[in-house]
Amino acid sequence: MLINCSLAAGRYTFSVVPQFGPDHLHQEWQPVLQRISHDTGIVLELKLAAGYTQFDAILNKGSADFAYVNPYQALRARPRQGYVPLLKDRKPLVGILLARKDSRFKSVQDLNGQAIAFPAPNAFGASILLRAHLSGRMGLQFTPRYLGTHSNVFLHLARNEVGAGGSVLAAFDDEQAEVRGQLHIIYQTPEVASHPIVAHPRVPLKDRNAIVQAFMSLAQDEAGRALLKEIRFSNPVPALYEKDYLPLDALKLQKYDAEEKN
Repeated sequence: MLINCSLAAGRYTFSVVPQFGPDHLHQEWQPVLQRISHDTGIVLELKLAAGYTQFDAILNKGSADFAYVNPYQALRARPRQGYVPLLKDRKPLVGILLARKDSRFKSVQDLNGQAIAFPAPNAFGASILLRAHLSGRMGLQFTPRYLGTHSNVFLHLARNEVGAGGSVLAAFDDEQAEVRGQLHIIYQTPEVASHPIVAHPRVPLKDRNAIVQAFMSLAQDEAGRALLKEIRFSNPVPALYEKDYLPLDALKLQKYDAEEKN
């Protein structure tokens, strides 16, 4: 359904946090953005980063008009560039620590002094939040290994190349059953607000509102729901910076932020 073609003048870039490789993300997100563009008349051009460092640079410079970001990136991007959270998935974010089912590592305490794999230093639920709990709250001593994506963490675990690895529950649920069936969760973090779609303040309010309406409308038809499921955004609801992301500041996550240390 075309929401409002009179809003059609806009053409914007849309970037996505690199939880997975560019090919994977393009396959998932391009059909969604094509549908949103069709429904609104606002062209959204997918611009993918090679990794977390490049993606963080895009946010820091304000290069992306719209972006799908992790909660910590939403927290940082507001004071730096004014990015406004628009939508989040109703389902909260949970960081998880995984090991092989046949591993000798059955609990967090078993991993003291071991190497633990993470997608990237600045992956939020799978790295920053998880490391804050393991190290800051539980006193675990470990050596981090950064493998680039959630998929790489799962594969290294399945191949028994690392003893344990961090991810988020949504990404693990989305993994191939063959790989997922070899792994089990040995720890999970408390829930936090999920990844939001944010907009740069230069995007006119009427165009932001049109995009919000279009994403929420996807949940109203079967084809739209299938598209949302592919990007793990099945139940889009409005997001609020002060309620959903500002409280993360109290966790003092800066000490686990690789960028802040540079």
